[in-house]
Amino acid sequence: MYAFESASILANLFLGFVLFIKGEYILKSAPSRAVNLILWAYLFLFGLNTVGNLFAETLFEKSLSLLTLTFSYLLWTILKKDKKTNTIAP
Repeated sequence: MYAFESASILANLFLGFVLFIKGEYILKSAPSRAVNLILWAYLFLFGLNTVGNLFAETLFEKSLSLLTLTFSYLLWTILKKDKKTNTIAP
């Protein structure tokens, strides 16, 4: 149980680190394409987790689907906002 929780905490810390890179709060240590690829992977995982939570047996797990859906929407917004700002000509 501790191994799964530790992996989950590390994955969420990594997501936070990637979001700090995306927001340019820390120096860019990775190419923007790699950062976007990582964020798309997290968006996919949160989407799958949302569907899985909707089919859960307990009400607590079903309620977590709202949280993962919110995370998915926020990641989608971040990724789409970046695409819009890159396509507008100055």
